[in-house]
Amino acid sequence: MKPYKNKINRIRTFALSLIFIGIVIMYIGIYFREQPAIMVTFMLLGVVAIIGSTGVYAWIGLLSMKTVPVECPNCGRHTKMLGRVDMCMHCREPLTMDPSLEGKEFDVEYNKKNSKV
Repeated sequence: MKPYKNKINRIRTFALSLIFIGIVIMYIGIYFREQPAIMVTFMLLGVVAIIGSTGVYAWIGLLSMKTVPVECPNCGRHTKMLGRVDMCMHCREPLTMDPSLEGKEFDVEYNKKNSKV
């Protein structure tokens, strides 16, 4: 199982990858200069990916403003928390604001509405 990362950072990484994917798609379109319809299709798909990343960045920015800033007990730096459990952005310390989860093993399932705790 791959290590868990902070939710905000994962979404930002996805948005950044959408930008690079869009650029690669547009670059592939250059190879079809002789067929303008295919070239334009690739260019438009690349632009759609980049516009999609802009939307994801706007969404995570709005979501980030609603998060609860907490101080990490391990590294002492401020981090933003989404959900009942999350990781510190800096040192990957498991964090929770739910007193019933204090001392329990970190599990992403605690963030689901129908989790049993």
